[in-house]
Amino acid sequence: MVSSNGSGAPDLGALSELDRLLRGKRTVVLAGAGCSTESGIPDYRGPEGIRRNRQPMQYQEFMRSERARIRYWARSTIGWPRFRSARPNPGHHALAALEEGGLVPGVITQNVDGLHQAAGSRRVVELHGSLSVVRCLGCGTSLSREGYQARLLELNPGWLDSLGAASAELAPDGDAELPVWAESGFRIAPCPECGGVLKPDVVFFGENVPRERVEEAWALFAEAEVLLVVGSSLAVYSGRRFIYRADDEGIPIAIINQGPTRADEFAEVKIEGRVGTILPGLAKRLLGR
Repeated sequence: MVSSNGSGAPDLGALSELDRLLRGKRTVVLAGAGCSTESGIPDYRGPEGIRRNRQPMQYQEFMRSERARIRYWARSTIGWPRFRSARPNPGHHALAALEEGGLVPGVITQNVDGLHQAAGSRRVVELHGSLSVVRCLGCGTSLSREGYQARLLELNPGWLDSLGAASAELAPDGDAELPVWAESGFRIAPCPECGGVLKPDVVFFGENVPRERVEEAWALFAEAEVLLVVGSSLAVYSGRRFIYRADDEGIPIAIINQGPTRADEFAEVKIEGRVGTILPGLAKRLLGR
C-alpha cells in the first residue's frame, strides 16, 4: 500500500506505483462522493470517514409519511438550483479522458449528480440513480426534476423568496437545511398521470438498488483487469460488494481517497489525497500527454 505525503497530492513514488498497476490494463472505476465534493456538492462523511451530523431521508420514512415527503421536497426545492449548477472538476475530466483513451471501459458511480456525463464520460452506470429524474411510485411515469421544480414553485408562490434561499446551507444529494416552520404549509404535486406519489429516481438509505442496475454494473465490472476506487469510503455495501468480488477473483484493487476506507486492507495501492488533484496527474502519465 502506498499513501500520500498528506499535502493533498501524492508523492511521485505513489503515482509511479499506481501507474505500474494500471498501465496496459482495462481499469473499471468505482466512484463515490469524493469525486463531487470538489465541485461543491457535500458528502455524508468527512475525510476521516465519520458520518456528518445529519440524518438523510430514509426510504421507509418517505414511503409511509406524507409529512416526510413534504419535508424532503421542501428542502429539495431549496437545494436543487445549486445542485444542478455544479460543474465537473478536473477529476471528472480526467476519468473522461481515460475512457476516451481506451484505458477505462466505464465508470460505476455511487453519485446521483450526472457530473461524469457532463465531463464527457460515455459509459456510466449510475448505481444509485439520478437526481435529475422524478418517478411515480404508482404508474412509473418519469418526469424531469427541472420540470417538477417549476411545478413546486407554482404551487408555492412567494415561498422561495420569503425564505432567503441564498442563506440556506446546501446538504448532500441536492438537499438543504431548512427551519421546521418553513416546511409547514408547503404543497407538493402528485403524479400528473395517476395522482400517485412522486419520488426522486435515486436510491434512498434503506432502499435496494434496482436489480437491472446491479446487473448492468456487474456487466461492466466483468471487463475489469483492475478495479480503481476513487472518492469513496466504501461505507455502504452497494459499493463494497465490488471489492469483495474483485478480491475473490484476484482482480487488483487500487484506491484514491481522502481518509480511510472499509477496503484499505484489500488495496495493492492506496493513495490519500484529492481526487481532482491525483487523477489528472495519473491520466497525464497513462495517456502520455
